[in-house]
Formats: sequence, structure tokens, C-alpha cells
Amino acid sequence: MIIGRILENEKRVKFNVDIHCSNCGIIVPGGLQTGESYFETDEFKIELKEFKRNYLCGVCRDKRRVDK
Repeated sequence: MIIGRILENEKRVKFNVDIHCSNCGIIVPGGLQTGESYFETDEFKIELKEFKRNYLCGVCRDKRRVDK
């Protein structure tokens, strides 16, 4: 999954993060990618923190879609 921004012809940085579903709490595989210039910036850290806080696993996301 790609998070943040990747500029044209920029190297991608691949990293693993422990991600838990914010609804049911199960652990989701956290293989993420971002651009080399964006990785480890303050903006990146804020975006990753929000992403982890609001992430829904596939089951919870589908359940929410069907309920609407």
C-alpha cells in the first residue's frame, strides 16, 4: 500500500509497520511504500499516525459499506 507522496522517477522506500484495525483490533499486514524524499519527515509521521489510528481491516470496511 502506498502512503504519502511519490514524485516522478523517485525511489520508493518500503517499510513494515504494525497496523491494528481501529474497529476490531486484529493485526493487519503493514507493508507500506512512500517516496524517499517524503520518508521520515514530520508531515509523514503525522500522516502515518492518522493512518494507523483510522485504519479499518477489509472485513470491517465491507461491513460498514453494506450497513450504509
